[in-house]
Amino acid sequence: MSATDLGIAFGRVAFVMLFVLNLGGLLTWVERKQSAIMQDRIGANRASILGLRLLGLFHPLADAIKMLTKEDFRPARADRFLFGLAPFVSVFCALVAFAAIPFGDVLRVAGREVPLQAVTLNVGILYVFAMLSLGVYGVMMAGWSSANNFALLGGQRAAALMISAEIAIGASIMGVVMIYGSLNMQDIVRGQGDYLLWGWLPKWGIVTQLPAFVIFLTAGIAATKRIPFDMPEGESEIIGYFVEYSGMKFGMFAMADFLETVVIAGMTTSLFLGGWQVPYLAADGFRFPWGGAVLLPHLLVVLLQVGAFVVKVCAMIFFMMLVRWTLPRFRYDQAMRLGWLGLFPLSILNIVVTGLGLLLFGEPA
Repeated sequence: MSATDLGIAFGRVAFVMLFVLNLGGLLTWVERKQSAIMQDRIGANRASILGLRLLGLFHPLADAIKMLTKEDFRPARADRFLFGLAPFVSVFCALVAFAAIPFGDVLRVAGREVPLQAVTLNVGILYVFAMLSLGVYGVMMAGWSSANNFALLGGQRAAALMISAEIAIGASIMGVVMIYGSLNMQDIVRGQGDYLLWGWLPKWGIVTQLPAFVIFLTAGIAATKRIPFDMPEGESEIIGYFVEYSGMKFGMFAMADFLETVVIAGMTTSLFLGGWQVPYLAADGFRFPWGGAVLLPHLLVVLLQVGAFVVKVCAMIFFMMLVRWTLPRFRYDQAMRLGWLGLFPLSILNIVVTGLGLLLFGEPA
């Protein structure tokens, strides 16, 4: 690999990591402000720099300073190595999961074609789910290494919830794979660039796989361990798997939840909302089904694609926050019943119906 290729690869990875990290940090402010709007409150607005408050945007910075300067507490009987490793594992697995999600098609620069994706994998879907699944190790390590029975109980709850949710997630996306005929995230997004109903209706996953969309989103919210599926933390019962953590280690667990929210929003966008696709936008500009066309420069097309992806991800995050501040928490048995007796059987049924549909009406795109 030449130095230029290495630099391009590094730039792609750095762009994705910075986007995910900054968006995850911004969500600490978004959650406060959105909940305040929904509850008719002002929300976070106290942190200021030189008298400027900027609607509370300095609060994430204040949070970081507070957590970095707080005492790093560790229980006397805790396992030193695993106790310190657990928050890193949770954040790392959530962060690298986004690497296979495409945020654009191809950028052509100086005769080179640069895929707008941190890591190009033929089995990108499997990679994303593998990384998300590995996050359960950080949760279990935190609960066990704390030498606290309540933390261990929270870790066990988290592991059971994440396993039930991720099995439903994996089964729900099989219909999408069958429709578009690939495990490559980029190929799936490109397949959603086709049209139905005589070229008028974009062939997005939410159109071809509406039941899978509902199942995936529900299970995805459960995988993030947030309300209404936050029984691993149980803030009102104080049994969370990170109950013994303080300072930045506590902040890393909170950040992992926000990063997982970004990943689920990115996955939902790529699999069901067309990813970076914009209706009627082709590689050279807009081409409408009634015959008109608007040609655009390549760079502008790429910017529209990336912008569309970011807008869709933010819209999905807004919806997930809306759910978070609307629904009450499920009981633990209710969440398990929903996962194993509700979402999982429905996802298997969706696979069967999709297979029958393809058998009767045609092969995947």
